[in-house]
Amino acid sequence: MNFSTIFAIVVLMIGLGYLLGRGRSVQLAGQIGGVRHLNSLPFYYGALIALWCAIPSLLIFMGWIVFDDIIIRSMVVAELPAQYQQMSAAEQSLLVNSLENIAAGVHFGEPEPALQEAANRLLSLQTASRWSLAGVVISTALAALVIGWTRMSPQYKARVHVETVFKGLLLTSSLIAIFTTVGIVLSVLFEALRFFRAVPFTEFVFGLEWSPQTAIRADQVGSSGAFGAVPLFVGTLVISAIAMLVAVPTGLMSAIYLSEYASRRVRAWVKPALEVLAGIPTVVYGFFAALTVAPFVRNLGEAMGLDVSSESALAAGVVMGVMIIPFVSSLSDDVISAVPQSMRDGSLALGATRSETVKQVIVPAALPGIVGGVLLAVSRAIGETMIVVMAAGLAANLTANPLETVTTVTVQIVTLLVGDQEFNSPKTLAAFALGLMLFVITLCLNFLALHVVKKYREQYE
Repeated sequence: MNFSTIFAIVVLMIGLGYLLGRGRSVQLAGQIGGVRHLNSLPFYYGALIALWCAIPSLLIFMGWIVFDDIIIRSMVVAELPAQYQQMSAAEQSLLVNSLENIAAGVHFGEPEPALQEAANRLLSLQTASRWSLAGVVISTALAALVIGWTRMSPQYKARVHVETVFKGLLLTSSLIAIFTTVGIVLSVLFEALRFFRAVPFTEFVFGLEWSPQTAIRADQVGSSGAFGAVPLFVGTLVISAIAMLVAVPTGLMSAIYLSEYASRRVRAWVKPALEVLAGIPTVVYGFFAALTVAPFVRNLGEAMGLDVSSESALAAGVVMGVMIIPFVSSLSDDVISAVPQSMRDGSLALGATRSETVKQVIVPAALPGIVGGVLLAVSRAIGETMIVVMAAGLAANLTANPLETVTTVTVQIVTLLVGDQEFNSPKTLAAFALGLMLFVITLCLNFLALHVVKKYREQYE
């Protein structure tokens, strides 16, 4: 019996608990003159029994999954000969994986008798563990169902208990989100601090050359180990600025047209067509940028007498802007449509034209939401990787010329962490420093956006 089967049994028992609890409450209501005499609706009685079954059984199920593999592996390793127990933790992990392959019959040659015996032991322990888990979980769910059934009465405050449990679940979800964010920040921060012990912070922030190839030998050539991140941030800024110059005006004007000028028939066709752009994979945009837009930009530049690189920031930025248009358009459209109709009617009644109403009333009133949409688009542009890799290249050039090759922070993070890496090397740790700086920049953008939203919300509300 595997984990999925056990989980399916638990879900069925939870559903059974709900049906039994609801049916029991209806039965009790019939004895006292109807449902209106119950303290809570039948739904809450059924939900309470379901929660009685779900909470303890699922907690046991999740805890068992977490510790089951650890305990079984330690028991199997403890029974191996001494030569295997002297291995490192990583070697023992590989050994246990080999034992699992032997137990599954996926191996080459005849395994050693000791390993074959350990594999059989591993298989028997896993089987026993699964059946024990099934027995414990089902018994717990049945016991909880019986207890809930016996405690049910017309005066039982089922709604209060159910709402208390759901409040606890909501609080737990919020705490998980907060602790996850804190964990991500701390993990990046600690690794970044390790990097800054090897590379000065000033060199990283103000350095003008990026070449993270550290030397392995003293006489090695071509490993300068320059960690100046300015070219990366300039490249990110250039490509993001081009993308926003394409996305923001186009998306905002599309939203104004769809919400204020377009007929229902046109809106029904145009809005889904725009939103389709958001569902196209970024690798497709990358192919389009590399095979279509980049050659077009290069040929156009040559026709005008300009020297355009085969991989340019302009090509990547334009395609990225097209990709971001739905983010700006959809969010702005929703915000503009949410502006009260009374504001439109009042402006038109005072003699303003539709264009003046849009410029002087609707857009200012919807500006906080529009700023939020633009912020989301900026974050999307800063975090994009595939389009830059395929259309702008990997060269860290310090230039503001959109016709030259540049790279971005996210591309370098991916490049530094691809393949087998040594995490004690400044080359690899530089990725965490770049991630930390990217996080700080995004945080500053959030504060700026909140300031703008607060200012205009106070003015127009």
